Amino acid sequence: MPYANQLDLGNRESRWLDLADRILAGYRLSREEGLDVLRSPDEELLELLAAAYRLRRHWYGRQVQVNFLINAKSGLCGEDCTYCSQSAVSKAPIPKYPLVSKEKILEGAALAVAHRAKTYCIAVSGRSPAEKEIDLLAEAIQEVKRRYALRICVSPGLLSQQQAVRLKQAGVDRVNHNLNTSRRFYPRICTTHSYQDRLATLEAVRAAGLEICCGALLGMGEEEEDVVDLALELARLQAEAIPINFLNPIPGTPLEGIWRLTPQYCLKILCLFRLAVPKAELRMSAGREQHLGPLQPLGLYPANSLFIGGYLTTPGREPEEDFRMIESLGFEVVPEGVHVPP
Repeated sequence: MPYANQLDLGNRESRWLDLADRILAGYRLSREEGLDVLRSPDEELLELLAAAYRLRRHWYGRQVQVNFLINAKSGLCGEDCTYCSQSAVSKAPIPKYPLVSKEKILEGAALAVAHRAKTYCIAVSGRSPAEKEIDLLAEAIQEVKRRYALRICVSPGLLSQQQAVRLKQAGVDRVNHNLNTSRRFYPRICTTHSYQDRLATLEAVRAAGLEICCGALLGMGEEEEDVVDLALELARLQAEAIPINFLNPIPGTPLEGIWRLTPQYCLKILCLFRLAVPKAELRMSAGREQHLGPLQPLGLYPANSLFIGGYLTTPGREPEEDFRMIESLGFEVVPEGVHVPP
């Protein structure tokens, strides 16, 4: 490479660290800069990861937060989300069952502690929970909180203000409700509810005094602009947690067979969200195993959190593999969910 081109490459690479320093000083990522991240050449990837890690290290040091998920109600959903194996338009052969008992939710909490989780995530399929489901969840969560030092995140679908308040009173710390993509692209993946419906739930969650967990699902055919617009939307919402999911094109769903991501692009996506929402708990979530493959360890330089032990209707990898990955990077899992005697 000619010397002048080497200098040019060095200047382009150093801009990522300069950008990280400006963000640490309070600067907010622009749409143009976000697009620049996603369109950056692969030879700049290590510098981009270093810039994202500068932010991650500032707020989280070497810590990795582990989250454990229970699918407390599976399938039986009337919505037409094209990516979801539990939706009305899916033919995927998945388990289908109503909301599990209080005892099952408590068993899940014990597993979360055994998996060294800080946060126990309870997912409920369907458009919106019935009042009797809210009652059961509230009772179970109160008992979980009495027994364990776990943070609770519930993923219940669309919520009213009153329902959000009920969950808050029961001891829920955070509600998950993903936007998944941009406002522009949303009608391409769901027609039975709108992007605005999802935003209304997030507003109700915030008004109830709950933290927001809101994330992305990438690889559905969206454009780079959609990815950046979502990242900036989550920055506006000041989401405390952002799960980044990469499409697992489950057989039987309308998006079966879609595969548009590369490991390098997935890493750029993680860097984008760290730069756009620098203080957030950024979580490598579903699809990381398939799309990042052997590059998964690099994902923990922008991300500081992951699910362990599996997802809603798809398995993850063995927890021991993830713990080895975390430890081999020199990171540590803290704090753990600690048992509190009844």
